[in-house]
Amino acid sequence: MYEDLGFEKLLDADGFFAHLLGRSPSGADRKLLYGPDLPVVLLTGGPGMGKGRLLRAVHDRFARQVPVIRLDCASPVYADRAGSEPGARSAATEALVEAALLLHTWRGTGGAFTFPRLFAGLAVIGTGVADGTGAAIRTEVERYEELIQQPRLLGLGTRDFWRGALLGAVRKMLEVLAGQTLGPYGAAALTALLDALFDRATPRVEAELTRIYGEYPGAAGQPKHGLRRLAEDFQAGRERREDQERREDRERREDAERFLFRALREDLEAAYGGLGGWLGRVGRPGLLLDHADQPLGELLLRAVLTDRRAGQRDRVVIVGTARRADGGDFLHGGLPPREMAVFRPADGVPATWSRRRDREGDLGPLSAGVLMLRMPFLTGDQLRKATERIQLGAEREGGTHRRRITAAVAQLSGGRPHTVIRLATAAADHRMETDANDRAILDARLHSPDGGPERRVTDVLLQELVLDQLPVRLPGEHHDQWLDLLTHLSVAHDQECADVLLRHHQAGRVLCLTAHEVARLLNDTGWPHCKRHFIGDFGLRQLLVHRLYGLERDGAAWYADHHLLRDHYAVSEPGGSAFRSVTTHQMNHHLVSGGVDDAVRHLVRALPGRPRQWCEELLEIAQAPYPGGADERRKRAQGEVPLDGPPLRRTVDQLLHAVWLCEERTRPTGREMANTLAQLLRQLSAMDFDGAGELGPTATAWSQLAVNEQPLLRCDCTDQLGRRR
Repeated sequence: MYEDLGFEKLLDADGFFAHLLGRSPSGADRKLLYGPDLPVVLLTGGPGMGKGRLLRAVHDRFARQVPVIRLDCASPVYADRAGSEPGARSAATEALVEAALLLHTWRGTGGAFTFPRLFAGLAVIGTGVADGTGAAIRTEVERYEELIQQPRLLGLGTRDFWRGALLGAVRKMLEVLAGQTLGPYGAAALTALLDALFDRATPRVEAELTRIYGEYPGAAGQPKHGLRRLAEDFQAGRERREDQERREDRERREDAERFLFRALREDLEAAYGGLGGWLGRVGRPGLLLDHADQPLGELLLRAVLTDRRAGQRDRVVIVGTARRADGGDFLHGGLPPREMAVFRPADGVPATWSRRRDREGDLGPLSAGVLMLRMPFLTGDQLRKATERIQLGAEREGGTHRRRITAAVAQLSGGRPHTVIRLATAAADHRMETDANDRAILDARLHSPDGGPERRVTDVLLQELVLDQLPVRLPGEHHDQWLDLLTHLSVAHDQECADVLLRHHQAGRVLCLTAHEVARLLNDTGWPHCKRHFIGDFGLRQLLVHRLYGLERDGAAWYADHHLLRDHYAVSEPGGSAFRSVTTHQMNHHLVSGGVDDAVRHLVRALPGRPRQWCEELLEIAQAPYPGGADERRKRAQGEVPLDGPPLRRTVDQLLHAVWLCEERTRPTGREMANTLAQLLRQLSAMDFDGAGELGPTATAWSQLAVNEQPLLRCDCTDQLGRRR
């Protein structure tokens, strides 16, 4: 129902993917984008931005018209299949075999594909089975025979000149070796296979093998040497050890895996060549790599980008996903990221792309061959329509309630599509109280699609956005505590603040994460940065602070973390910080952990003589999450809660709560609170203290921001919210 949410322009009949693949979803021809030097398209965006959803939609829309397949590079199935024969298989080879088998079953225009070049490489590495007998090697190699079976093609005869040279030679060799014990890793079988293959090769087959495997590193133009080196390099990395020699062996295996991917693409390119391909095939084939920031995906992307940088050309459309905004370190070769070709769906179809020419040539960064497609946050209109569509079943609640739910979904999601869908679905049957904080909908229940128990939407989202998408480089010993650490860090502002919390919550552990490391891991996972908040994504932070308050009874964990930071900044020396002073930082944490009256007293003492600086400090103190429970800030801001003390103290108290309400951005404010802000500031400006008259312009400025639902103190988080409007 929501497959195309936010992606309508990308997927329509004249959209980006129709022109990239050369066919519309209905099968009409489309002018191809770009020339023979194709970019690798990377969909970039953090968790919940819809990268995987877009890949599924592309597959579902186009796979009947052009051969498009999708692989999940995070799936454990490839490593599981390879585990029984590590000398003859790897996660990469199993993924390539699955891709080839899927394309071999293509029944659209042009018919099935065969993979003789890939088969030759798989056959030689198949001699590395652990058993080392002829029977075991035969069983392994026979796994791949289907890849070379070629049906008749459009009445033009069979493209089977490979069949006798490859399949016949391999079968004859296997028959000769049947029943023999061949020693470790099938060295004798490899020699026999290569001898049989080249003894039977026709000039046409030998020329094609020379073109492909003669270019393998170290082959010196000799395909027999190239295939042998490929098998030897693959065998070198069969064991997993961490010493330098084994790391080098692992790199040799990766070289072999990358070359096998090239062989697969060469097979696809050959299928489009010649008279049969020209008459029978349309568009371009596509390989969609979901979770391509995982090691398997990075290996495949590195392979195709390296080959195309070196001048190898094929028409295979490669679309991968990356959580990091710059695509990942491997694209930049350890150098600072250079300018990359980027487009957004709202830009329409990018008409041109050309490879960036770097002075390093073949050693330049791989990023020169990439076209970045930035996943879009939903616009305000898209968000409203999506939420209302989901909310149709809640019509009985009335228009006011629906608007309240829509506003809450908009704020808590930050326009992140997956979060919008989950929150709107859960809130369809949730009653939002008039004075409730937006975070109240995080306790709404989601029905399980498989009939299991209902779960709170906050638990579902944290599972899907955090636990199911752990940072690729997060050490295994920290997997069990990652969500808990982020939960406590939701109240941190800068790295010093975060390190205080991390030292406390990792006490007793031998291996600990620092704030710098956590920040890097968050960046690698695609979460944005904010100078004023350590967890820089507004929506994620709301999920985490909500979880923090509920970790222990009556918010005990919440209060403990804020008290820890309050006490730290009571004795801390001034330094680089998200705040003007350590006192302001201390008061921010004290405010949300039971110290409202102390914060008011501090503000009353600090006001006379310095109204402009005081307003800045007020905004910093009040930019804080509100604890769980009943939210009485609106009543207190509007004077509906009896207060003791002189007029200055009462007015500062009311103003603090009004600003706090506007700054946290999890309650509707608008015109009502804008009027309250203006009234309270004007009351202060009429009082008898030094500099009071300077508060008048502030009253005008703040009320104008509040009436337009704009933050009084801007930060990267609020800018993120503003981008979807």
